[in-house]
Amino acid sequence: MGKIFKKHKKLWTPLFYVLIGLASSSFLVFVLYWSLTLNSSITALIENTAVEPLYLWSYALLTLGTIILFGINVPLFVYRWRKFGPPKFKLHSGTGLGTLFGVLASACPVCGSTLLSVIGIAGGLATFPLQGLELKALSFGLMALPVWLTTRELKSFKNCKGESCPVPRNGSFEKKDTPYFLFSLLVFVAFSLISFDMLSQEPVMASFLSNGTVGSSASSTGNKLYDEAVLKVLPESGFQSKIYLGDAVTKLVKEGVIDKEKFEALYGDRGGLPKELSDVLTKPAKKRIILTQENSQVYVNLLWALGLSNYMSTNKESPVVGPSLFNFASTGGWTLGKEQNGGAYFNKFKIVPLTSKQEELVTKIAKNTYRPCCNNSTFFQDCNHGSALLGLLQLGASQGLSEKQLYRESLAFNSFWFPDTYIKTALYFKILKKTDWQNVDPKEVMGQDYSSIGGWIKNVQSEIAKIPNLIPKPKGGGSCGT
Repeated sequence: MGKIFKKHKKLWTPLFYVLIGLASSSFLVFVLYWSLTLNSSITALIENTAVEPLYLWSYALLTLGTIILFGINVPLFVYRWRKFGPPKFKLHSGTGLGTLFGVLASACPVCGSTLLSVIGIAGGLATFPLQGLELKALSFGLMALPVWLTTRELKSFKNCKGESCPVPRNGSFEKKDTPYFLFSLLVFVAFSLISFDMLSQEPVMASFLSNGTVGSSASSTGNKLYDEAVLKVLPESGFQSKIYLGDAVTKLVKEGVIDKEKFEALYGDRGGLPKELSDVLTKPAKKRIILTQENSQVYVNLLWALGLSNYMSTNKESPVVGPSLFNFASTGGWTLGKEQNGGAYFNKFKIVPLTSKQEELVTKIAKNTYRPCCNNSTFFQDCNHGSALLGLLQLGASQGLSEKQLYRESLAFNSFWFPDTYIKTALYFKILKKTDWQNVDPKEVMGQDYSSIGGWIKNVQSEIAKIPNLIPKPKGGGSCGT
């Protein structure tokens, strides 16, 4: 290290400060993405603003600019400290707070309200004239201000004369600074890898990384209206849920509701579990669910076990309770546990504990949501999809999701579990109700009129069937088996 340092001494100083800047920028990327995921995602941001490209590009450019400016700010501040000592508080406290505010406000202007509330800026951001983009621009400005002030101050020090002027020190990289150099390198590599791993889990990013495109579709029937409905109901990049499994599955395995060997054997015959779920039986899943056509049926089985066995006091009133408890598709059909009949697990374990209010919310929504394989509500969990949807609601409620969010989650999961049904439903709303799929009310669609088999046939199928050449061959639907 000593010989290399002496030979290239002039290069080490700029390299040192550049590395500090890269470490700072990589750290900020992590902070911004983490703050965004508190209640949103990049995928959701892109999907929600796709019709407003000016907003999306402004958001992206301001975010990139903020990251770059932060990467300039930190090494500039470090250089100023090393060269002329610590700054005077009165002069620099404002810029320091400005940088802090800039970091907080650089998250999604609307979705980042969780962080901003810490410093007294909460609700109402979405009502801003530019939907909160003003804060993103403000954060950019607050990042630029310290750069300008510090640069100006350094110039004034350079030309300063008199006893009041600070005595310049050696701001260059020295051999003794090697630990700081290595620490900066470690921070840069660590946060770069962490950020890349987090970003690669985004459906839209995963799609881009795999084929270099975003939002492209391999699905095409030649029927433009139908193909558009498919993309909206079953986005190729998947549905980014707000719900995560946590330790629910590992608890189910511990209690024997899921027999690890049986479960793995089932999917061993089907090519194995999806990569993102490869260790779901042994490790808590902290990442929010990304539901795709490839993994949707795996989530049916995982959530089925949860909805079947998780305790709720209101389940004592469930229509499955009685002499036929062991004979339903949801109970007798569950063969992936230690017991021979899944009915033995019904309402038995507190896998996902719920408060009284959360249980009340779950029960309310369960009684008002349906699935297209029968005419029963989710609360009457007589089949695997009923149990699975109930399990999803329990997870979501325990994680603080609102009633509106839970209806949205229910519709998204039902759509992947019964694709043909909801593609036709999307066409029904588009053609006959003049409402795009992203604008439908999930509560209405999940109700008896549109999601029970009887209501769907009466209100959707009968009307769609009158439109010639609209529907190609069926895409299939969910079955009530494992």
